[in-house]
Amino acid sequence: MPVPEGTALNSTPPTPSGHRPRTLLAMEAHVHTQLLAEGAFDRLERVAAVDTGRFVSDFADADPIALAETEVLFTHWGAPLLTADALSTMPRLRAVIHAAGSVKHHVTEAVWERGIAVSTAAGANALPVAEFTLAAILFTGKRVLDSARVYQEARDEVPLLPYFAGYGNHRRTVGIVGASRIGRRVLGLLRPFDFEVLLHDPYVEAAEAEELGAEAVDLDELVRRSHVVSIHAPQLPETRHMFDARRLALLRDGATLVNTARGSLVDTEALTEELVTGRIHAVLDVTEPDVLPAGSPLYTLPNVLLTPHIAGSLGNELVRMAHWATDEVERYAKGLPLAHGVSHDELARSA
Repeated sequence: MPVPEGTALNSTPPTPSGHRPRTLLAMEAHVHTQLLAEGAFDRLERVAAVDTGRFVSDFADADPIALAETEVLFTHWGAPLLTADALSTMPRLRAVIHAAGSVKHHVTEAVWERGIAVSTAAGANALPVAEFTLAAILFTGKRVLDSARVYQEARDEVPLLPYFAGYGNHRRTVGIVGASRIGRRVLGLLRPFDFEVLLHDPYVEAAEAEELGAEAVDLDELVRRSHVVSIHAPQLPETRHMFDARRLALLRDGATLVNTARGSLVDTEALTEELVTGRIHAVLDVTEPDVLPAGSPLYTLPNVLLTPHIAGSLGNELVRMAHWATDEVERYAKGLPLAHGVSHDELARSA
C-alpha cells in the first residue's frame, strides 16, 4: 500500500553530524558531465561519498556492491525505473534526489511503499521555462517573426503603420492555464507589464488568483478573451487534448497559443488545421508526438515558432538544478527535512 499522507515522505531520519551519505548517480550516459559542471562536481563530493565519474543508467548492469551501499540516489534525465526488484538491490536507500523536473519517469509505487524520501529540482527547472514563456508572450505581441520576414523580403525601409497596425503589448490579455510552479513563475514575471492576466486552474479560488495578479475564469472564457494563451497544466488523463478542435476554435483571430508544458495537452491534428488557415499563431516547444513527422506543415508555417523542447534547463542552466539537488543531499546529510520533497498525493496531480 502507498504510504499514507502525513508520513515522513519529505523528511529524513536524524544522521550523525558530518555524515557523508553514500550516493550514486543514476542518469543517462554522459549527461552527468554537463549536469555537474562549473564546480558542481566538487561541491557534491564535499557533501556526499560519491564517485562523480561513475553513473548508472541500468540497475541490472550496475555494481551490486555499489547498489547495496547506496543511501542516496542522485538522479537526472534517463534515470532507470525504480521498480521493486531494483529497490531490493538497494536495502540502504533512503532518498531519491532528482536534479531535474518530473520524477514520474522513474519513481514507482514501490518507492512510496518503502517510505523513501523523494525530492525534485522542478523549481529550478521552472525558472528557464517561465523566462522562455515571457519572451514568447512579448515577442508574439510585437509579431517579431512576421516583422523579421517582412524586413527580410523588403531589404529596405519598412513602413511601420500599414504593416504592423494592431501589433503591440499595450493592454493585451494573457491567459495562463495552470497555476503550476511554472505558471506561478510566469504570473510573477508578468506583473511589471501592462497586461490583463487571466488564470484558469481548478484548484485556485478567485481570491488566490487575485493575489497572483490574475482574474480567475473558466477555461473557455479564458480562451475567448485572451490574445495569448500559455499552457502550464500537468499531463494527466483528464488534461489530454484539453485544447481540442472545439476549444481551439474559440481562440480569437490573431491569437497565439504557447505550449511549453506537454504536447498531449493539445490535439496536434486539430491545431495544425487551425494554423494552416493562418487564423491563429503558435509557439510550440512541445508537441505530440515529441518529434513531428518530417512532412508536418508546422515546421514551415510562417505563423508557427517550433522549437525542440528547449524551454527547460539547457546548457549551463543544468548546473542550477545540480546545485538545488546538492542542497538537498546536504540537508539529508545533516538530518534536516528535504526542502523540495514530493509526496505521493502531490505527484498524482503534477507534471
